[in-house]
Amino acid sequence: MTNNSNTPKPGPKPGPRPGLVPGPHPNKTPGVSPSAMAKAHTMAARKRSNPAQWGRVDDNGTVWVRTADGEREIGSWQAGTPEQGLAHFGARYDDLATEVELLEARIVSHPEEAATIRSSALELKEQLPEAAVIGDLAALDTALDAVVKNADSAGERAAQEKAERRKKAIARKEALAAEAEDIAENSTEWKTAGDRIRAILDEWKSIRGIDRKTDDLLWRRYSRARDAFNRRRGAHFAELDRNRASARREKEALIEEAEALKTSTDWGATAAAYRELMQRWKAAGRAPREIDDKLWKRFKSAQDEFFAARNAVNEERDREFEENAEKKEALLAEFEPKIDPAKGLDHARNELRKLQEQWEEIGFVPRARIREFEDRIGALEKRVSEAADSQWRRTDPEAQARVQQFADRAAEFEAKAAEFEAKGKAKKAEEARTQAAQWREWADTAAQALNEL
Repeated sequence: MTNNSNTPKPGPKPGPRPGLVPGPHPNKTPGVSPSAMAKAHTMAARKRSNPAQWGRVDDNGTVWVRTADGEREIGSWQAGTPEQGLAHFGARYDDLATEVELLEARIVSHPEEAATIRSSALELKEQLPEAAVIGDLAALDTALDAVVKNADSAGERAAQEKAERRKKAIARKEALAAEAEDIAENSTEWKTAGDRIRAILDEWKSIRGIDRKTDDLLWRRYSRARDAFNRRRGAHFAELDRNRASARREKEALIEEAEALKTSTDWGATAAAYRELMQRWKAAGRAPREIDDKLWKRFKSAQDEFFAARNAVNEERDREFEENAEKKEALLAEFEPKIDPAKGLDHARNELRKLQEQWEEIGFVPRARIREFEDRIGALEKRVSEAADSQWRRTDPEAQARVQQFADRAAEFEAKAAEFEAKGKAKKAEEARTQAAQWREWADTAAQALNEL
């Protein structure tokens, strides 16, 4: 009796054999991005197979798939019409095809997983002869062979890329370790160098892909350099602290000296002493930061008190000097017309003497006007002095005697010239006249000089 119920017949159960399909859900396949999965599903939808081409469900509900070796029984369908059974096993084939396409996508997007992908492809390939699906199994077998082949190529490329990344990572860490060693040995820019040491560590942590042994060796280089830098920096600041303590003591002593001088009225010597104290202050270095400014305020306060007092005295002196300058201006205006040797040398001398006496009584003028006043009174003194010299030369008996002596010598040579000419000695007469002319010229020049004075 024919069984027309939907109860499955004894024998192979419908659906895939254990461990073959549906396998991992396509949406949860490891290593595949959502976009790759969506693309695979879209391709599967476009290529959805026609199960009627690749299998059948007979009157007894037995399900068959056609292969290159003939039909193969894959299960039994009792849950609906034969068409529904074909659709059911065709959908299982499409799921399997989608998983193969996902493997193809994974080998492109994650070549570093080539070994895992290859293993998955081989596992699927081994299970194809028993797969409970209806579709072009030969095409899937060919596609899986391509996946295995591509996985081998991708694995080689991934291995090469991994080796290259490892090489670059090692080179970068070696460079960072060398930089850290250089900083540890040479740098004295403590803040900048410390920041760089920390930045190197941050970059170090981001570098991956080095084997443990090599990475440990490089890390020890960096770690030793960092520790050496920290020790050297610590020693520097410890020494700096000692120097600052010494500077504090020295500056406190300088403050005592400065405060002892602040009431001095020995302006020149004390100002020089403060300059010397300032040089010693600069040479002392910095005291601890929290008190160095306070020490400076005390030291500067002592200086300011002294120089403020000196400046007050100088300002009073400057006002006095300005008044003196005005007085000397008035004197010059009064005496410059009176001191005129052309109107009488003795009168000019008397007026100059009066000017000089009053000039000295007035006292100092501002430094900037000293040369001006010296030049003006010096011009008056020179005017009188030159007039006196000129008068003396005009009345000097020796000068007049010298003129007469030159004239007498000229007359002697003129007389000799006449004697020689009378005796017919023309050559000697000519020589005597030449000498007479020379002496006459000297006499005339000397006389002219006396007349010009």
